[in-house]
Amino acid sequence: MVTVIIPTLNEQNTIAQVIQLVKKSPLVSEILVIDDKSLDNTIKNAKCENVKIYTSTKLGKGASMRDGMLLSNNEIIVYLDADIVSYPENIIDLLTAPIIHDQADFVKSFFERQAGRVTELVAKPLLSLLFPELAHITQPLSGMIAGKKSLFEQVTFENDYGVDIGLLLDMFQNKARMVEINIGYIENRMQSWEQLGKMSKEVSRAILKRAELIKQSNLEILENISLIRDQMDFAIKESLLGLKKMLIFDMDNTILQSSFISTLALKHGFNNKLIEIVSENSNHYTRTKLIAQQIKGLKINQLLETLDNIPITNDFELIVKEFKSNGYICGIISDSYDCITNHLVNKFGLDFSIANELEFSNSICTGEVKVPSVFIRTKESNCNHDFCKSNAMREVAKRYNIDNQNIIAIGDGDNDICLIKDCGIGISFCSSNPTLNIVANKVIQEKSFSPLLEFIN
Repeated sequence: MVTVIIPTLNEQNTIAQVIQLVKKSPLVSEILVIDDKSLDNTIKNAKCENVKIYTSTKLGKGASMRDGMLLSNNEIIVYLDADIVSYPENIIDLLTAPIIHDQADFVKSFFERQAGRVTELVAKPLLSLLFPELAHITQPLSGMIAGKKSLFEQVTFENDYGVDIGLLLDMFQNKARMVEINIGYIENRMQSWEQLGKMSKEVSRAILKRAELIKQSNLEILENISLIRDQMDFAIKESLLGLKKMLIFDMDNTILQSSFISTLALKHGFNNKLIEIVSENSNHYTRTKLIAQQIKGLKINQLLETLDNIPITNDFELIVKEFKSNGYICGIISDSYDCITNHLVNKFGLDFSIANELEFSNSICTGEVKVPSVFIRTKESNCNHDFCKSNAMREVAKRYNIDNQNIIAIGDGDNDICLIKDCGIGISFCSSNPTLNIVANKVIQEKSFSPLLEFIN
């Protein structure tokens, strides 16, 4: 019989479908979901499918994979990514058949999709150079694999992006019989260029760590390795330079049709206290900490359920897709909480969010909150506010190498004024704030983001 291990991190939209697909296989006697401390409803949705759920002992996909392997009760193990719903119906049969028929010990999948930059510019060239016996592998970074537990126990699971290539090389060096299986057409999430840069370094590190026989005297090999790294770095830098446009959203009363904290307060009975805190405390830090104390004891699922019940502004998802397809980086800067903004990032395919960091213990809010340093005034700040969204905007602009003048920002409140002023195009959205409406380049009165389309270039 077969154990299927599904590492997860914030995959609430797909986890149930993946589990349901796996259950269709008569070969599967055990399904293990190993969660990497998700903040959304991933665990809740997985529980509804009556499978075993464990929390990873350490952050990182590799740690989740290793934990799952140790917890498995079967000799044959299949690993599936949790964010893919286009698996073929016979995915388990395809991956396990060579092992069941004693034709292989380790099975690597490949699928009909154009290989990514890291595969083509880093993984394949390094394999050809250092492990020519593996140069034929179509997709060395594929995460859909199967193998024998007795062999997985002998290899190293990298905790980062190097885990998949590391397993391939370890199996090869342990002389495991390996085959590559075509699993058809698969759609999976594209990584940001920032993530690809990190992936490139971690994949190359995993390969080089296992190429211990290379001698420093072999200058030709060393030069080729340096060239491969330079090519990837150049590709990343070139692409980042091409992404010179950014769209920043406020969250409360902009993306959301109401305020998250106000909605939460009404639902959990601290609305009067919230009004008192806001009216009596003008200092941002004091106000932020006092409000967070009102949330103490609430579970993460209660916060996310409240969020999911707040209507989203019409056409938000479509606008994000349209701008991203035109090369824009899209994200959220909010004085709400990161667990809330990150949920929206995951749900709508945004690139980033910046917000206050709410503290949890065992998924329960402690009442403590941290204001990220990116909001804090520096010598580069254009205003005198100790806390300001415009400071966060400058930091994220540096991260993506984007000039402030190529940023569109949209918000509705007093705390958005500096942000709206400091970016290239500032937009007031359904706001009653007269100052914001004056400083904005455009005022939108209707509850729709469609007027943003005129700024796409």
